[in-house]
Amino acid sequence: MSKVEDFLTANEELEIVNAIVEAEKNTSGEIRVHIEPMSKKPHFERAQEVFHYLKMDNTKEENGVLIYIAVHDKKFVIYGDKGINRVVPDNFWDNTKTILENHFKKGDFKQGIIEGILMAGKELETHFPWLHNNTNELSNEVSKG
Repeated sequence: MSKVEDFLTANEELEIVNAIVEAEKNTSGEIRVHIEPMSKKPHFERAQEVFHYLKMDNTKEENGVLIYIAVHDKKFVIYGDKGINRVVPDNFWDNTKTILENHFKKGDFKQGIIEGILMAGKELETHFPWLHNNTNELSNEVSKG
C-alpha cells in the first residue's frame, strides 16, 4: 500500500477528524495529521516543512502538534511546536510514538492515529486548557501531499 488515497478510507478520515475535534475540545492546542506518499528529505526535516506550510507555527501559544506520515516510506514523525515541547515530559513523544508503532505494525493505521491524537490532546489539555475566548486556529481536516 503506497498510495495516499488507499491509506485511509473516507470513513476512517472522518473518524480521525472527529478524534481531532474531541482532542481539541478542552484545549487551545492544535493537532493536525498530514499524509503523503514519500519524502526525498529526512522525515523529521520534512515534518518541520509541513508544519510550517500548514501554518502550525503561527498558533498563539506555540502549541501545535503534527502527526506526519510518509506512506510509501513507512515512516512517521510526531512534531510538536516550541510551546508544547517546553512543558511535556521528556519521553512524551516516545510514548505517543510507541502507541502509533504498535498499531501500525498490525496494519491498524486509523486506530494508531486516533490514539496518538487523543494522547496528544490530553497532554495539551493539561498544559493549555481551553478558555472561553479560545478559537480553533487551524483546520481539523487530514491534509495530503
